[in-house]
Amino acid sequence: MNSNYEILLYYKYVDIDDPEVLKSQQIDLCNQLNLKGRIIVSQEGINGTVEGVKENTEKYIDIMLADKNFKDTHFKRSVGNGKAFPKLKIKVRPELVSLHLGDEDINPQEITGTYLEPDELHRWFQDEKEFYIIDMRNDYEHVVGQFENSVLPSLHNFRDLPAALPELEHLKEKTILTVCTGGVRCEKASGYLLSKGFKDVYQLNGGIVSYMEKYPNQNFLGKLYVFDSRVVMGFNTDSEDHKIISKCDKCGELSDNYVDCKYIHCKGHRQFICCGKCLKNKDNEYCCEDCLDKDAIEEKES
Repeated sequence: MNSNYEILLYYKYVDIDDPEVLKSQQIDLCNQLNLKGRIIVSQEGINGTVEGVKENTEKYIDIMLADKNFKDTHFKRSVGNGKAFPKLKIKVRPELVSLHLGDEDINPQEITGTYLEPDELHRWFQDEKEFYIIDMRNDYEHVVGQFENSVLPSLHNFRDLPAALPELEHLKEKTILTVCTGGVRCEKASGYLLSKGFKDVYQLNGGIVSYMEKYPNQNFLGKLYVFDSRVVMGFNTDSEDHKIISKCDKCGELSDNYVDCKYIHCKGHRQFICCGKCLKNKDNEYCCEDCLDKDAIEEKES
């Protein structure tokens, strides 16, 4: 796909004295460059995804890298469509990603897994090295795409990691590699595993998206779930090597078409996979019979 728009995915763990000041600076900068997206700032650093025309995303990168706090930030690029985000949202939060460890909180500047570059991971696959990939994304993310033979702990939210730790205990003495979309969750997840006695912990530098870009349709199966209007994305998806691994929740046919439940009060605002054929039936726009019935009742009462 040829597009003049580009999406940047990035994060940086660095001490920020006044997150409110950084928030104001980012608002001014993004508005100046007409960038839309979501940015989280905290005393831990910054985590963002923004979209704009390539000329302006380049300017954004140059300005950020000129700041001593962000001089070595890794920006991941992907093709945009100008519609990935409806507006700009910048928030100050206690954590860049919510692990909620309290007094056990992990500082990635002090403890984190060893960075593994995509090229080195590719060699591990080719050499059939013994290692175990632990997918630190939420369960609805890895449904549509995952590394082959991944370990998928029970995470509906990242903060579920401590409760899911018993599922991983058997890997304490093994070589493990944590993976997530762009890398930000693995900074803390890998450090958390190290703090719990895991011996040989790596994290994929740049996240899954960086591996997919260099080695499209190799070892990572399906598409990558992303938190913007694209919902899922991939590289070279028209290639014969590309495989769809997820199935339509309604008919069971292969599909990676995520849709939102039509019932606006759906618990958790659930997304589900529904193929184009099934969507021709309006009843299939609901994730379940309960949502369909409730919406019908409320429509009659209104």
